[in-house]
Amino acid sequence: MNEPSAPATAASATAAVRIWRGLADTAVLLDGFHALKHALRFGAQIPVALTSDRAAVLHLAEDLAPDLREPLGALVEVTAEALRALVPRIHPTGVAALAVRPSRTANLEALARMPRSAPVVVLDNPRNLGNAGAVIRLAAGFGATGVVTTGTLDPWHPTVVRGGAGLHFATAVERLDVADLPRGPLFALDAEGEDIRGLKIPDDAVLAFGSERSGLSGEVRARADHLVSLPMRPQVSSYNLATSVAMTLFHWSASGAQ
Repeated sequence: MNEPSAPATAASATAAVRIWRGLADTAVLLDGFHALKHALRFGAQIPVALTSDRAAVLHLAEDLAPDLREPLGALVEVTAEALRALVPRIHPTGVAALAVRPSRTANLEALARMPRSAPVVVLDNPRNLGNAGAVIRLAAGFGATGVVTTGTLDPWHPTVVRGGAGLHFATAVERLDVADLPRGPLFALDAEGEDIRGLKIPDDAVLAFGSERSGLSGEVRARADHLVSLPMRPQVSSYNLATSVAMTLFHWSASGAQ
């Protein structure tokens, strides 16, 4: 999506749908205008992008993403029926695109690189796809080095990508075994840990958050250099996972470690 184009003819729409069908099983689905916008801003390769209302999307781009007016000009307009046949749930903006998933090798190199200028977030055996997406969006916003999941959840699942609003391309996102977590002091969030307000989190920290249901795994707890707690009113049992990550990253960013 590097060059602007005229509105699609029936032939070009047919060709775009053919390309989509050929890539759908291996590419990353970007659901909606904002997901495509973020992916483009962070260098994603977009082989095909479709819309059911090209004029409306370009008008939206004038207001929300004037920096992307040129690449968004390559959107191909198809009928709503054609788009519905390709995408399980059409986004209200009527936009869907396919992106090339970043190289796992490149992501692992980014996660392993030292020294780091920002922490790595680890979700230890997360269960909720939407929560994982929200965390990736947060981590990208704070400039975290990456987000790693352990366990069975695929951080590139379409529901996670939807929750991340295209910001998987702004940070390194991978699934790893606990034994293969990136280097750096491991700060694991736990209700029995030391109050985070008394700590300074270094840039090379690895920040681990337990699952929504069962907390930290024994493996991660055993590897932790620090157990850390968030301030919480008595009789409140826990925070949402994304809220916990946001509070921790904010503390890191405000502590001057950068």
